[in-house]
Amino acid sequence: MAALSNDAKDFLLELLNTPSPTGFEMPGQRVWAKRTSEFADRVENDAYGNTWATLDGSVDGAPRVMLEAHADEIGYMVKYITDEGFIYVDRVGGSDVATGRGRRVSILGDKGVVRGVIGNIAIHIRDRENEKVPQAHELAIDIGASSAKEVAKAGIRVGHPMVYADGAEFIGTSKLMGRALDNRIGGYIISRVIEKLSKKSKRPAATTIAVNAVQEEIGGNGAQMVAHRLMPDLAIVLDVTHGTDTPGADHKKHGKVKLGSGPSLTHGSANHPNIVQRLMQVADKAGIPIQHESSSRFTGTDTDVIFVQREGIPSALVSLPLRYMHSVVEMCDLEDVQRVIDLLAAFVESVKPKDSLGHKL
Repeated sequence: MAALSNDAKDFLLELLNTPSPTGFEMPGQRVWAKRTSEFADRVENDAYGNTWATLDGSVDGAPRVMLEAHADEIGYMVKYITDEGFIYVDRVGGSDVATGRGRRVSILGDKGVVRGVIGNIAIHIRDRENEKVPQAHELAIDIGASSAKEVAKAGIRVGHPMVYADGAEFIGTSKLMGRALDNRIGGYIISRVIEKLSKKSKRPAATTIAVNAVQEEIGGNGAQMVAHRLMPDLAIVLDVTHGTDTPGADHKKHGKVKLGSGPSLTHGSANHPNIVQRLMQVADKAGIPIQHESSSRFTGTDTDVIFVQREGIPSALVSLPLRYMHSVVEMCDLEDVQRVIDLLAAFVESVKPKDSLGHKL
């Protein structure tokens, strides 16, 4: 398994296991800010919870590089409470309701976390001949209450968010499994980049701004706010991508990306060719294996809203291969995690005071 210090391991697990569904990210942001402030020159946030850490560069006027990940995770929200005390929900982000039944959940109520379970009628008594994947409004959460009054007494009302109760764990020789790797593993990575750069004998010329943005899972709202505010000279967005090295994945439709084979670079759409080329050069020089993906229209990540801010921000997407996305058993390879840390740190170090990576005639 890729070596992790005890401090880094504790930070990673605390960050992953802290519920932070879209629109309710601050518990996780506080964990991230506390750790990252140990290495950054300053940590700041805005009204909606976007949080960023700045490591000042060694040369005045050198480019400002933004490394961006998103802090939120998918989940559910209380929509309706029956007189009998059962709770019905809306999705928050792209929660896969096909895997929802029989799962334990943590509801973030006014009196703290309340445990519940998404009911799954026994196989013996349900109508299996006409069985279909449930829709979100058909999922019923049971918290052990017998009335709506008991639910209210537990501190639960319409509008409270919830996430699956499953936590993260290390498995195999180098793998990490759990919910919310998409994309709090990205927050972990950019924090580690700040840590790595801060410990260099000489700081990079460029100023590094590590941004942990909110509300990516519903359209990149946080990234749009913070990119407009900070307006860096260039941006690297870090997210996860589908590891297609599993049974059932059609490479002709979804490309071929393998866990353990390094970070993936995306070509096309929001990805500026000059930034992608620099990443490829840096990876080659550092001996970091990389994979490649195409994007003919959009990336489906915060890159899509960052690169269009004001007069445009030259941007590129770096992705960590991830199996079983938007489930409670998302899986990544810790060797790939370290490679992404090394790639982003080396990229920042490659940026020189007079670099201009936009197009020129």
